[in-house]
This record gives sequence, structure tokens and C-alpha cells, in this order.
Amino acid sequence: MTQTKKTAKILRCPSCGMLVQPKDEDFPFCSDRCRKIDLGKWAMGVYKISSPVLDPDVLEDLDGLRDGQSRDSDEQ
Repeated sequence: MTQTKKTAKILRCPSCGMLVQPKDEDFPFCSDRCRKIDLGKWAMGVYKISSPVLDPDVLEDLDGLRDGQSRDSDEQ
């Protein structure tokens, strides 16, 4: 029976790049300061999740909403 070795991944703080351990109190950050810096970036809109909507049902719903709004604005 062969034994597989588990290799430890080197993990870095997403804010400053310092090495972190999964058991660290502020994981995945190295400190509370880096955690707050990251939160601030989200709050200011630095980070954005942008991917196209590919679900046909969602696209259909969005088209329906868009059509309904354009009709409402035409009637006014």
C-alpha cells in the first residue's frame, strides 16, 4: 500500500502577502488590521464580482422586467 504525502500549502494574507497558518486567529488574514483593510476595499467597491448571467431562466426574467419597465415609461 502506498502512502500519499500531504504537502502543506503556503498560505498568504490576501491584504499584505504575509505567511499565515489555518490555525491563526485571523485566518485567512494575518491580523485584524488586514481584515479591516480588505473589508474597506469591499465597501468602497474596489472588489467587484462581475460575470455574465448565463442561466436562461434568469435571463428571461430580466428581459421581462426590462420590457415591462420600458412599456411603463412609454405610457407616462
